[in-house]
Amino acid sequence: MEKQPGFAHAGKGTSFWRLWFWKPILFLIVFLLFFSLFVVPMGLGQAINTLMNTAYHILMNTVFYIMAIAVIAGAISELLSEYGVVELINKLLSPLMRPLFGMPGASALGVVTTYLSDNPAILTLANDRKFRRYFKRYQVPALTNLGTAFGMGLIVTSSMLALSTRLGSGVAWAALCGNLGTVVGAIVSTRLMLFFMKRAYGTEATDEAEAPEEERTKQGERPRGFLHVLSALMAGGKKGVDLGLAIIPGVLVICSLVMMLTYGAPADGVYTGAAKEGIALLPEIADKIGFVLKPLFGFSTNEALAIPVTALGSAGAALSMIAQFAADGNITLNDIAVYTAICMCWSGYLSTHVSMMDALKCTRFTGKAILCHTLGGLCAGIAAHWLFMLISYIVHL
Repeated sequence: MEKQPGFAHAGKGTSFWRLWFWKPILFLIVFLLFFSLFVVPMGLGQAINTLMNTAYHILMNTVFYIMAIAVIAGAISELLSEYGVVELINKLLSPLMRPLFGMPGASALGVVTTYLSDNPAILTLANDRKFRRYFKRYQVPALTNLGTAFGMGLIVTSSMLALSTRLGSGVAWAALCGNLGTVVGAIVSTRLMLFFMKRAYGTEATDEAEAPEEERTKQGERPRGFLHVLSALMAGGKKGVDLGLAIIPGVLVICSLVMMLTYGAPADGVYTGAAKEGIALLPEIADKIGFVLKPLFGFSTNEALAIPVTALGSAGAALSMIAQFAADGNITLNDIAVYTAICMCWSGYLSTHVSMMDALKCTRFTGKAILCHTLGGLCAGIAAHWLFMLISYIVHL
């Protein structure tokens, strides 16, 4: 018997119709189940208001702050690039950065920038062609992991040192161990990311080092002397503004949801729809797996596990919890070392990695970047714990 061509065509059409029909249905089911996590305990109106108020809070207090950092960092980086400082740093620090991180010496400038400010500050450098010419193509996405590992370093370290009035002079040693642990976590995270990127791009592909003809012409027409300095500052600052606008969608959407998963109900247990309210799901998950994490980090209590999980979404929120723990007397010097390492290495990377990878036009590797940085943060905390144990044995803290 001859096959009827119409049946095969009808079968394909039926399969397509079934796929088209079930795809939105499945999406709606998953979407409703996810938001029911917030709506059931908080109430529909309160959950929506909290989401909007949290996004507004992040926009006004975080995103614009990041934009301000990006503008200043962009202006300074453009100036450093114009006068050859980046090239000098690349030559001087390549013997250190390449063996440790597998990155050019110029990436050390990104480490310093993020340590003094926040994770996305490295993107201002990454968007500078004069900076990126020192990198191979596979090394560019790893800037997200390297920069995030040291993000908010100065703020985190300063916050820990401020606890010395309660915990004594040993806090300085603990903070030092935390910073050294961060270096270990940064090496792990960056090296793992480079492993994946080498498989995707190879090791020979170069990044776009040369500027377009129009840009080179404009650079050639720039004035000299003091006017040249002003021109470089304005050009770099403009790049910072563009970057600040580019990261707004990712930061607001991801960070708002992560913060609602991290924060809990108000003290009286009544939801009001204000910012920084949530269901505290992430700390509960941490408590469930405490039997694994406690031996690795040496935490004194199960409640201490909430800090690293909070740092996934917001380092600032984690720091405020640490201050409260210290006030209640529920924190040790070992905890300070581990908190310093994890809060600095993770520094809310779930909130910023998506937008940072999008700004670098490497969105398809976001999952790998998050996986590598998760492992890097865990290694940072473990390294800080054992370093503190060693130093405690030596100096008898």
